[in-house]
Amino acid sequence: MKNLDQTSASNDAATDRFGAVTHEVLNQPDELSDYNLFSGDSALQQAVQREGAHWAAAELERFGARAGSAEYLELGHLANQFQPEFDTHDRRAHRVDLVRFHPAYHQLMGSAIQAGLHSSPWSDPQPGAHVARAAGFYLQSQVEAGHGCPITMSFAAAPCLKQQPDLAALWLPKLMSRVYDPRNVPADQKAGITIGMAMTEKQGGSDVRSNSTRAVAIGVEGPGQAYELVGHKYFVSAPMSDAFLVLAQTRVGLSCFLLPRWRPDGSKNPMQIQRLKKKMGNASNASCETELRGALAWMVGSEGRGVATIIEMVAMTRFDCMTGSAAGMRMALSQALHHCRQRMAFGKLLTDQPLMQNVLADLALESEAALALSMRMARAVDRRSLDPAEDLLVRLGTAIGKYWICKRTPQHAYEAMECIGGSGVMEDTPMPRLYREAPVNAIWEGSGNVQCLDVLRAMAKTPQVLPAFFDEVDKARGAHAALARHVAELKKDLLDHSELEYRARDLVDRMALALQAALLLQSAPDFVADAFCRSRLDSRGQHQYGAMPRGLDVRAIIARSMPL
Repeated sequence: MKNLDQTSASNDAATDRFGAVTHEVLNQPDELSDYNLFSGDSALQQAVQREGAHWAAAELERFGARAGSAEYLELGHLANQFQPEFDTHDRRAHRVDLVRFHPAYHQLMGSAIQAGLHSSPWSDPQPGAHVARAAGFYLQSQVEAGHGCPITMSFAAAPCLKQQPDLAALWLPKLMSRVYDPRNVPADQKAGITIGMAMTEKQGGSDVRSNSTRAVAIGVEGPGQAYELVGHKYFVSAPMSDAFLVLAQTRVGLSCFLLPRWRPDGSKNPMQIQRLKKKMGNASNASCETELRGALAWMVGSEGRGVATIIEMVAMTRFDCMTGSAAGMRMALSQALHHCRQRMAFGKLLTDQPLMQNVLADLALESEAALALSMRMARAVDRRSLDPAEDLLVRLGTAIGKYWICKRTPQHAYEAMECIGGSGVMEDTPMPRLYREAPVNAIWEGSGNVQCLDVLRAMAKTPQVLPAFFDEVDKARGAHAALARHVAELKKDLLDHSELEYRARDLVDRMALALQAALLLQSAPDFVADAFCRSRLDSRGQHQYGAMPRGLDVRAIIARSMPL
């Protein structure tokens, strides 16, 4: 009689002989996890040193290790798989306007706030503070982008609130706190708060001057005084923020207000959520439509100057849009590189296939150029109060970078997905989420056309911005013949003022490429800068990924960008 082991072995052999054992798993890359997002990114480490935040490197390395862990990366997946749910009332029929989030979302929010991504340049100002904070935001956004919205708005609210010192004194201390408190209670009961903004209305979109929401003074009119707001807001992100910066019309004109979720007496402020938006991307972050039914708010800044008051907040959110999109590029690139260095096809690794090398190196160039521009703008924000030239660069460069980097991200995500192939389309991988997220920053905080028109407006209103821009580009003067030709043609075409609005995208495209090329020529290895200039500047029109010219060191470009 056979023993059990012999019988089992015999059955296995018989099963295998008849083809029931179909295969063993081969040639399937493992997941990209348990790596350090900071120390595994040479371009980011060098940018932090170069742009003045060397003192933050050790903390960024610790943060990068946590962000790249399998457990932390899984939080991003869970926060999007289990999306926000909305309750209008509690079980006793009291209006609560409560949005419920998965615990993963709260963990990501808590981590971001503990790291100071919502406040550190304001609470701990020092040289390089914006660079360090931008690097942390870049790391965190690679894990999950949706929760970055309330983090960004809270970060951007501080300079706006400072224009109204009495309100700033009440709200900024808790906004600067590194304690995340998600409870749906009045702000004075919380150890830390977040602040959002609500500008968009049905009839206006980016045209906020057409807003119809009305503000009526409760008593004395003017800055810092209490008003009641009646109207609607068609798109409000992060409705669980503790207060919102809102635009509304007074007798004088469009003005800015701070509107809390709860009134000082502990009653619910009638900012009533009508429904949550059903978005293609940014799924972890709740966005909603609201009605303001006599909601209490206080005026921030001068009456009738609402756009001028809130514009600094908008500038900072636009800066985070470009940094967040650069982060999305980096994660998409990392996923593609990690897959291709393990996947075999036709007898060779994908990273050894010449055409795939062309594509991967091209994606890497785009990612590094986006990072270089974002971090350079962070340094300009750091120094803008000390150097007028840096302030001028912020005013023009933020609009250019927000337009260009965010515009390039969707195609970049798609190409990275195609490198991975069919597996990249599967919902249990990060790529579909990265792809759905990619268009968001290009649309939010002013779409591409708005950014291009802002560039024209800045040049018309403050002519010094253009010389400041070319001073920055000219720091790489003589470094590459393609850049010299590109800049000469760009300067000539900018002298032609005919049909500027019609031509705006072409001009801003070329300005973005000139600035990125100049930055890479000054900071990146020669094989990166030369490849960028030859592939982007020697050919006019939209660049097609994977169509770079011959003679480039694509292996070195890929090796530099490989997540370690």
